[in-house]
Amino acid sequence: MPLIHVRRDEHIWWLGLDRPSKHNALDQAMVDEADAVLTEARMRPCVLIVHSTTPGVFAAGADIAELRDRDANAALLAINAGLFERLEAHRWPTIALIDGPALGGGCELALACDFRIATQNAVFAQPELSLGIIAGAGANWRLPQLAGLATARRMLFAGERLDAAEALATGLVDEVAGSAEELAERGRTLATAIAKRSWRALELTKLALRSSRPSTTTFDLAAQALLFDGDDKHARMTAFLERRNR
Repeated sequence: MPLIHVRRDEHIWWLGLDRPSKHNALDQAMVDEADAVLTEARMRPCVLIVHSTTPGVFAAGADIAELRDRDANAALLAINAGLFERLEAHRWPTIALIDGPALGGGCELALACDFRIATQNAVFAQPELSLGIIAGAGANWRLPQLAGLATARRMLFAGERLDAAEALATGLVDEVAGSAEELAERGRTLATAIAKRSWRALELTKLALRSSRPSTTTFDLAAQALLFDGDDKHARMTAFLERRNR
């Protein structure tokens, strides 16, 4: 069964995450399917809406069972980081609709989009440091850029979680919807407004805005590779999986 469902509504493409048994945790197969969609979406003007096909869920980060066994070489392949870079580089604007937890790589997935709209069910967190790794798929620079350095420190260093109201107050999300139905409608309304503008001007404006991004990605890759080969990461992820399976 596909892990990514695509629905095309004229110039709006709905990219649906569909791995409910794992709360949409990103594994290699899911990343590969999403990559294929992004490659196709670059061929024609479209606004991308990233959402979950399961109400009350967004994405619970990377698949820890798979992540635990990745080594330094896998870290340098930038599996999730590369996907989020390509999502950010989509030629036209992107929107994340968050109805539920956006944890770790799930939060970084949302951060890679141009807009974030959430419901009251949304929760944002970066728990990577408790697992012996860093948030190496963009949170180290996207999070302070969007929510401020103080908020980024609390989330990264202390594992603080933000609910929807807190995320709105910090600028991490743009809007908060009252229900899943309203969330989808707000996403459609925003995408429709964007699609009425000049596609070429949208593309050039995205390029202009991306030119001001910090260059921390190279450091993230090197740091993650070092951590991926350490015993601490393996022990912490094993303990996490054992707690989850009790």
